[in-house]
Amino acid sequence: MAGEKKTFSGKKREEFQGAGKKKETGKQEKPGQDRKKKNRNNAASSKCPYQKKCGGCTYLKLSYEEQLAKKEQFLKKTLKGIVPVKGMVGMEHPYHYRNKVNSAFARKKDGTIISGIYEKGTHKVVPVDECLLEDPRADAIIRDIRSLLKSFKIMIYNEDSGYGLLRHVMVRTGFVSGEIMVVLVCVSPVFPSKNNFVKALRKLHPEITTVVLNVNDRTDSMVLGKRDIVLYGRGYIEDELCGCTFRISPQSFYQVNPVQTKNLYEKAISMAGLTGNERVMDAYCGIGTIGLIASRDAKEVISVELNPDAVRDAVTNAKRNGIKNVSFYQNDAGAFMVSMAEKGEKADVVFMDPPRAGSDEAFLSSVVMLAPEKIVYISCNPETLARDLRYLTKHGYRAEEAWGYDMFAWSEHVETVCLLSRKAQ
Repeated sequence: MAGEKKTFSGKKREEFQGAGKKKETGKQEKPGQDRKKKNRNNAASSKCPYQKKCGGCTYLKLSYEEQLAKKEQFLKKTLKGIVPVKGMVGMEHPYHYRNKVNSAFARKKDGTIISGIYEKGTHKVVPVDECLLEDPRADAIIRDIRSLLKSFKIMIYNEDSGYGLLRHVMVRTGFVSGEIMVVLVCVSPVFPSKNNFVKALRKLHPEITTVVLNVNDRTDSMVLGKRDIVLYGRGYIEDELCGCTFRISPQSFYQVNPVQTKNLYEKAISMAGLTGNERVMDAYCGIGTIGLIASRDAKEVISVELNPDAVRDAVTNAKRNGIKNVSFYQNDAGAFMVSMAEKGEKADVVFMDPPRAGSDEAFLSSVVMLAPEKIVYISCNPETLARDLRYLTKHGYRAEEAWGYDMFAWSEHVETVCLLSRKAQ
């Protein structure tokens, strides 16, 4: 089953296919071990020919079991003395899990068009045809877009000269729905023969359900611009997560690993221990995922998000699922909670899922002021999680437990969910 969970904790670890290698013990190497290391590195290279230049899959040379053990060790070390780490939840099938693919386009000196990812720390495009992490359907679509560009005389944008049209292609796929969105990121809204281009692309890939032209004439490193022009279909896709249907637009934040997102969110909501009587606060709500899923077990959910596009999608998602006990507000979540506290309003549970930088002190102080009985903190950066937990535990909360989730297999990143409870006054 794709959604089956494997939990690794302590000494009892289930072996994955292709794992079976013993953990490093720190003992002196025996004769022949250097040969094994060399073979392991060669095996990693054979898995992915782009590994050295890409720099994304830093753990590709490890077996999956070793990788999970390494991540759990890092999590325990980072959160030591702050919160007990109960385990690391891995994937049954840790390949091709990414439902969003961004591909940069460039032209070589000989005129050849290439597409792929930026080499780590540069804006030099590494040509990538297939990625071990990406949805194969997305990779195939990007390859065929590349092959169509020459016949349609579409120029690739050159960052140095400022000439050209196409910058990136983004493909988003619905894990459950199977719907596919293609986003052509260009510096201008004028796309030559756009209708014929879309027709030719859909002839090769009839599974594509919508095509959007995104206009990005900025000079910074942002992939998407603010303007979207629908060329075909509805301009968005829908997908299902934890029994709810979500609308995903080009600009929407939506977790890239749907299998692990389901497992993570189910754990987060079970940690909250909702009985149907609680007033829940969903900070950093995005398109409303956690709040809408939690609404089935709560009396009321208040969801706050600063991005107006995300709020519009969230409202649509609530209507789409017939959910009426969730209210959405376009506001800074910290300021909103301060306002609630000043009015004497309460929340029983706060869900927070901040970006990698974590939460600032102003936000955390607003959570403390609101004084929920429980805080469920979802983090994609253990180091900023540790910093934020130190603040919360100094201001009336006890960090009860944390679980690691492998949302980004073969990379060094770790997702964590942590439960905090308010100390008795």
